[in-house]
Amino acid sequence: MTLSKNESASKARKPLLTYRQSKLLKKVGLYAILIFVSLLIIVPMLWMLSTSFKIKSQLFTKEIFWIPKVFTLENYTKILNNPSLPIARWFLNTLGVASVFTALVVFVDALAGYAYARLEFPGRKQLFGIVLATLFLPGVMFLIPNFVTVNKLGMMNNYWGVIVPGLAGVFGVFFMRQFYESIPKELEEAAEIDGATQFQAFFQIVLPLAKPALATLAVISFLASWNDFLWPLLVLKDRNIQTLQPGLRTLQGAYTSEYGLMMAGAVLVAIPVLLIYIFLQRFIIQSVATTGLKG
Repeated sequence: MTLSKNESASKARKPLLTYRQSKLLKKVGLYAILIFVSLLIIVPMLWMLSTSFKIKSQLFTKEIFWIPKVFTLENYTKILNNPSLPIARWFLNTLGVASVFTALVVFVDALAGYAYARLEFPGRKQLFGIVLATLFLPGVMFLIPNFVTVNKLGMMNNYWGVIVPGLAGVFGVFFMRQFYESIPKELEEAAEIDGATQFQAFFQIVLPLAKPALATLAVISFLASWNDFLWPLLVLKDRNIQTLQPGLRTLQGAYTSEYGLMMAGAVLVAIPVLLIYIFLQRFIIQSVATTGLKG
């Protein structure tokens, strides 16, 4: 029994419609997951921002409202004008520590990552494997050894005591090494044929191509230093040289907590980080998209 042309065409179209429907369902599911994860991140930030503009009587109510009934800047004026909370001083301290830490991490990890990606020396793979294995160790394990080392070197209550231990991070070395692997080695070989040394090829060819990865590493390092709480709390004892995170911790007492002030302080802390990410997000996306790919 022969099928008509219309029936044959209808049967031929069915697999195509099914494929389109499955593709649409996958896309809808993916967007639903992304929206859910985004809400998990955005909702607490919006609540923090809303709480920072509320008066104290609005903080503990049965009714949940996102827009303050009485809009006030009292929390910001209190935290900025309180002599016992040198927020501006802490802000500058944190900015200085995070900037120096970021510059040193980018410099050290850029060189170390290149050594593991390009240089040939005995035991390179084994050494890199051992170094990479330290990523699986919790950071708390290094608190006591680092504290003893910093104390022996006389760097307690000093910004270098906060900066130096963090320079031994492994993630940046691994991240830069993976990015260098995606850069064609022929570019460096061509430069060396033209008379350039390996260092010249690195600084004049490889580093300019690695700008997205360097920008991403800089953002990650700056965030890690900016948000660090425990280590500066252990090292910095003088109130005037404290950083923002341990400084703002004083707003939370044993029996009472100034939640409005804490939220205002959290907003002030978050603003520089958000601005840095907005300006550098193009490099971050580019580096994530290319890291680990062979040229």
